[in-house]
Amino acid sequence: MAGLTLTNVIKRFGTHEVIHGANLQVADGEFVVFVGPSGCGKSTLLRMIAGLEDISDGTIEIGGTTVNDVEASERRIAMVFQSYALYPHMTVRRNLSFGLQMSGNPQQDTERRVAHAANILQINDLMDRRPGQISGGQRQRVAIGRAIVREPQVFLFDEPLSNLDAELRVQMRVEISRLHKQLGTTMIYVTHDQTEAMTLADKIVVLRAGRIEQVGAPLDLYDNPANQFVAGFVGSPKMNFLKAKVEQRRESGVTISLVADPDVKLTLPLSSAIPEGSQVTLGIRPEHFLDAGAGDADLTGRIDVAEHLGHTSYVYATLADESLIIERPESRHAGQSDRLTIGLSAARSFLFDAQGNRLR
Repeated sequence: MAGLTLTNVIKRFGTHEVIHGANLQVADGEFVVFVGPSGCGKSTLLRMIAGLEDISDGTIEIGGTTVNDVEASERRIAMVFQSYALYPHMTVRRNLSFGLQMSGNPQQDTERRVAHAANILQINDLMDRRPGQISGGQRQRVAIGRAIVREPQVFLFDEPLSNLDAELRVQMRVEISRLHKQLGTTMIYVTHDQTEAMTLADKIVVLRAGRIEQVGAPLDLYDNPANQFVAGFVGSPKMNFLKAKVEQRRESGVTISLVADPDVKLTLPLSSAIPEGSQVTLGIRPEHFLDAGAGDADLTGRIDVAEHLGHTSYVYATLADESLIIERPESRHAGQSDRLTIGLSAARSFLFDAQGNRLR
């Protein structure tokens, strides 16, 4: 097992820079998830750690050793791909053992490692089948098993569950989490799925356009996002953002009014100095709306769609030209009216300036 350190890591394709000075510390045994929109550089960063992409500048250390010039096969890492990358003509047993045999690993040790991986993943009854004879979830287990037999210092996962259906994704999330607890090995995991990131990670790394925006524990990022981008990206359904204007500045805070409904005013504690008349953005998560009259201000939106999920409802509404997602307990939304009045809580609201920097 080993920790991982990235120091000012840069990646250029020609003159185009796609990773801009990434700095990251991953502790030994940590489960770290890279998240961000498509094209943000998360898979490129993972491939550089694996040695499948050269780095243009900076250093990558694994277990305290700089690996910039170390071949991928010598880095003692194992990577699980989105496509599984299994040999279709080989049995599961042969898929697990092939890489070790080709590297000259002793037969007895290879058999030990294969048996160990099969026991961990509970695939002993699949060992004589070929990939085409097993399910997608079973193929994913085999792909993970092929990584386990390498006994790596670091596991790398590149969107490994994206090809599975919803039920299998839930099952495999649980199995990967269990595997991490059992092995205690450092794991780096790339995904675009919010639920995977929040449930699997010890630490989440949020990337945008090749830059690390924020690093932290899942609930830290959820409760204390560094900026509007992180606030909007972490959480599902996403945070609501409403355009607002600073109406009055006081020593203790500011009073803002919503652009979509200037009659809706909310006073927020704020230590930052921001002039009256400034354009700001109010952020509030779907589950933080209150019953009408229970908060510091009320707003009324037109209901477009209501999704009833049994224990809760997601109400999609419109306030002037702005969209809202409101989470309501099922019993509190009968779905009979086309209007919904909800309460805003100053204590559960975020405020961002015109550049997306967080004010509170």
